[in-house]
Amino acid sequence: MKKLVLAYSGGLDTSYCAVSLSKAGYDIHAVSVNTGGFTFQEIKGVEKNAYKMGVSAYKNIDAISTFYNKVVKYLIFGNVLKNNTYPLSVSAERIVQAIEIIKYAKSINAEYVAHGSTGAGNDQVRFDMVFQTLAPEIKIITPIRDQKLTRQQEIEFLKKNEIDLSWEKAKYSINKGLWGTSIGGEETLTSSTPLPEVAYPSQLVKQQEEKVILTFSKGELTAVNRIKNTSEKNIEIVNKIASAYAIGRDIHVGDTIVGIKGRVGFEAGAALIIIKAHHLLEKHTLTKWQLQHKDYLSSFYGMHLHEGQYLDPVMRNMEAFFQSTQNNVSGDVIVSLKPYHFSLDGIVSKHDLMNIKYGSYGEENKTWTADEVKGFIKIVGNQNKIYQQVNS
Repeated sequence: MKKLVLAYSGGLDTSYCAVSLSKAGYDIHAVSVNTGGFTFQEIKGVEKNAYKMGVSAYKNIDAISTFYNKVVKYLIFGNVLKNNTYPLSVSAERIVQAIEIIKYAKSINAEYVAHGSTGAGNDQVRFDMVFQTLAPEIKIITPIRDQKLTRQQEIEFLKKNEIDLSWEKAKYSINKGLWGTSIGGEETLTSSTPLPEVAYPSQLVKQQEEKVILTFSKGELTAVNRIKNTSEKNIEIVNKIASAYAIGRDIHVGDTIVGIKGRVGFEAGAALIIIKAHHLLEKHTLTKWQLQHKDYLSSFYGMHLHEGQYLDPVMRNMEAFFQSTQNNVSGDVIVSLKPYHFSLDGIVSKHDLMNIKYGSYGEENKTWTADEVKGFIKIVGNQNKIYQQVNS
């Protein structure tokens, strides 16, 4: 039999791939890469379902720490939000998943690797680019893309083959991870229809406002409410707190890699809170020019990651820059959580450049005289003055 590694999530698309490829005579090794968002019981459930689909072997690879250290850390350092909205929840984890899957395929000498991406989305580009870069000798198989299948056609095929899934849930394509959950459905195929409340993974259960203290050390989240943990564990803690308030819901509209506009819902409470808190801390601790140059590099970094260019060495160059900017990004950020939204109260840091001994903005200065500032204004306005006099 032809040995094939299938990128398997347990959803509708990869279930179709498992059943159809098994019937086509492939020896299927299903591999799930856990980049967060799953309990032990859920992982065991995915494994149980995989064998129902006809796979000969199943493996779950724990890549949560890898995902954080290789990708998420730099998304925080860069305050990366695609189109000022989306924290790249799925596109970020797809790269790590693709790398882990192709490494596993090479380790068992698989001839083929398969994934359940469609022909109209971004994931096909991300998976294929990583696969063909790291293992050009392994053939890529994509049933959903090649057969141009709709979700309804996949459901009918699985029903015909007596595969029992939650068909109501199958209406939505849901991808859970450490950095958030994406939701796609018939509503996101339109330009005007919102997702229903039931489509989101978290429901509102808390009404009373709650304050949370996030502690950063050199840009990394090291404690929540003074309790220290690994950064990836702290992200999970923040997400659990935020989910009770149904924080982090939105719909992202952007340009896909293949040139069409795309719309996807998401819930990423921890990602949005941490990025905004980290950015506020940077506003207090970085210089004007550090902040300015970080802004455009963050946009480039997010775009390259979104488009599957993670393996390009320019990504390592930008990561080195981000890392170097974080030396003084340490301190506490106080966040107020409320139903469906949050606000940032302020920060406490020994590196705070709003140090009172130099003066209070709009109130008083303590380090220059009135004559000195008059001279400064005269010099700094020289170019505008000359331009206006020459050209008026």
